[in-house]
Amino acid sequence: MSLGRFTASSLGRRIDLHLHSILSDGSLIPSGVVRRAIIRDYEAIAFTDHADASNLDFVVKRTIKAVEQLSASYDLVIVPGVELTHVPPKRIPELAEKARSLGAKLVVVHGETIVEPVAAGTNKVAVECEVDLLAHPGLITEEEAGLARENDVFLELASRKGHCLANGHVAKVALRVGAKLVVNTDMHDEVELISQEQALKVALAAGLPEVEA
Repeated sequence: MSLGRFTASSLGRRIDLHLHSILSDGSLIPSGVVRRAIIRDYEAIAFTDHADASNLDFVVKRTIKAVEQLSASYDLVIVPGVELTHVPPKRIPELAEKARSLGAKLVVVHGETIVEPVAAGTNKVAVECEVDLLAHPGLITEEEAGLARENDVFLELASRKGHCLANGHVAKVALRVGAKLVVNTDMHDEVELISQEQALKVALAAGLPEVEA
């Protein structure tokens, strides 16, 4: 996964690859998100506002414009991404490809969280079509996690209320098959952007050994 001049592995822990702004259902304008990330000492963030076929062009283009302006003013890696959300599974590959063609550098799929009616099959299609990140994948199977490992798709441990309920299961399955994990906030409101100490606790609470966390 490429984050501008860095890679996810070189950045250490100070990243959040799943943030929302008013370009979808977040409460902050992009500059407000960036300022709060800076004071919490983040090295890199990604804007991943919700999109489907109805608004993909708008979200990606406006995100790229915001990132260009903000990156010129702040010493922070800001990645323009998108979260494909409640997309019919058979359309995920098509929209993921379109998102990349529009300039999205990080393609996230809204996984089968246990607190929303996400269509069955979303997890499998997402890891098969090699998106970058499967968000809050709920009761992901070993087969799906294995495909994520093979296709270099990160699986998310979410700190957000509700989505975090399956973190223990996700961590256990990922460790069993060797899939990559990342802790994200899925921030929609500023109170959800956590410190790095809290992020470490999320990983530990999911059952990861300390060295893995």
